[in-house]
Amino acid sequence: MEIRNMNTDDIKQVQHVAKTSWNSTYERIIPREIRERFLNSAYNDDRMKQRMERSLMLVADEDDRVTGFANFSPVRDGGKVELYAIYLLPEIQGKGIGTALLNEGILRLDGVKEIYISVERDNAIGKAFYEAKGFKAVQELEEDFEGHILKTIRMVLEV
Repeated sequence: MEIRNMNTDDIKQVQHVAKTSWNSTYERIIPREIRERFLNSAYNDDRMKQRMERSLMLVADEDDRVTGFANFSPVRDGGKVELYAIYLLPEIQGKGIGTALLNEGILRLDGVKEIYISVERDNAIGKAFYEAKGFKAVQELEEDFEGHILKTIRMVLEV
């Protein structure tokens, strides 16, 4: 398995990982039509190209198959970074690939001091992953997500 920068040839596979992971994770949390609307907006071809240009997009590549990805903001004031996503195909979760993506992002983000993530409170797998990596909850809030109220936990990792 190799962790590398995403390129345009990876777009369809990354979209597949996002869709598969989102539907598996949020099936009982977010209504289907809202998931579909979000995925079509956030992961369409143009948005994928923007993500590659404006942020750090890493993929986990196993034998030319993208099995996961991570998306980090650039380093901002005071060394703060937003971790937009770590998504993995459900069948490869628990094998260290999410950890490898997180660690590679930390290595590549020069000057990072804090990494922030927003995780849905009922996303038990995501919450457990971030807590195991040392992220600490700093805030709990309710967000209007495409007309659906999400209970979100903001977490931070001090690097």
